[in-house]
Amino acid sequence: MNKFHDIFLDLEKGILEGEYKPGTLLPSENQLVEKYSVSRETIRKALNLLINAGYIQKQQGKGSIVLNYKKFSFPISGVTSYKELQQSQNMKSVTKVVELKEQKVSPSLARLTGWKEEAPVWRLVRQREINGEVVILDIDYLLKEIVNELPRERAEDSIYDYMENDLGLAISYAQKEITVDPITEEDRQLMTVNEDTHVVVVRSVVCLEDTRCFEYTESRHRLDKFKFVDFARRRKG
Repeated sequence: MNKFHDIFLDLEKGILEGEYKPGTLLPSENQLVEKYSVSRETIRKALNLLINAGYIQKQQGKGSIVLNYKKFSFPISGVTSYKELQQSQNMKSVTKVVELKEQKVSPSLARLTGWKEEAPVWRLVRQREINGEVVILDIDYLLKEIVNELPRERAEDSIYDYMENDLGLAISYAQKEITVDPITEEDRQLMTVNEDTHVVVVRSVVCLEDTRCFEYTESRHRLDKFKFVDFARRRKG
């Protein structure tokens, strides 16, 4: 992983845990260079990530001011694993793999991803349990050409951690679609839906740094448990 991203995560942790409080200044660029033993350019890249995520605002002559951020459940933008969200928001959650099998790319999946029909993929279905209730159902398809093996225990932990740290792949970006869909029979069997009739569905096509699509995922969320928000910054044209 890039050093500036590691620094971003460390500073983000400091903000979320209250080490750097809203309205106060982050350490100066010089102080951060000394603290992390990196170049000024690396620090500026990390600070830009904090700016884009809505954690800080640069002010001329002052430095980086910590914003009064609002912690949210699931970000619309960004490519973040469930494990990373769980850790950042202190969610007590259990992940269970209910299905992990090899199958072929269907015509509909080929249209969504650009994969060749009949190419082998992993179909991974995971339950996310919070306070004894299954409130998220994640259905992932991973191209075997890129992810040749997928150990069950790594799937229960974090497939992104497995891909980046075990396989050495660079996950880069995703295209997302968010809809409210009627509950399916699979939802009723695998989620705690109570009397709900709909779920929030986040569909993502996720690509590597070299632009190859490696994953298509449907993340199905119970309506009463999550909100989806983003931080928007105006860019003058």
